[in-house]
Amino acid sequence: MRLFFALWPDDEVRARLAHWSRELHAVCGGRPTRPENLHVTLAFLGNVEEARVAEVERAASEVAPRLSSLVLDQPGYWKHKRIAWAGASVVPPGLEALVSELRGALAKSQITFDAKSFVSHVTLLRQAGEPKAIPALAPIEWGLDGFALVRSVTLPRGARYEIRKTWKG
Repeated sequence: MRLFFALWPDDEVRARLAHWSRELHAVCGGRPTRPENLHVTLAFLGNVEEARVAEVERAASEVAPRLSSLVLDQPGYWKHKRIAWAGASVVPPGLEALVSELRGALAKSQITFDAKSFVSHVTLLRQAGEPKAIPALAPIEWGLDGFALVRSVTLPRGARYEIRKTWKG
């Protein structure tokens, strides 16, 4: 099964991200991420055998979730990937530490993951055109109280994400 660790927004943050998505869609077009799939990826594991899921969960249980706040205040566009996103101009030290500890626990348990540098962002649109200008959007304050292990299920109409387990601070 395809798994990843993520920050999972509450309903209020999700609604505000969906609003940003509509604002950006008006200038970029593209395919919006379904609101129920909006998240920040902490570590992408990819395909994991069912027999190893318990090991993945054990490794994550070694990490202490931290209470902090993430302010999404920077809409952006990645031309090479044709993705419009919502990001944070400042990543709180607690979030950086969480990512580092989580990835360290996975490595210690010999669980493979995509080791690309962590970029605090939420993908809002895929296959988006490059905007002439990105609109100014009201910052979104997201109170972080934990993280989730999420399963990606591929469907004909796109992926559906299912939370397998959460760790709360």
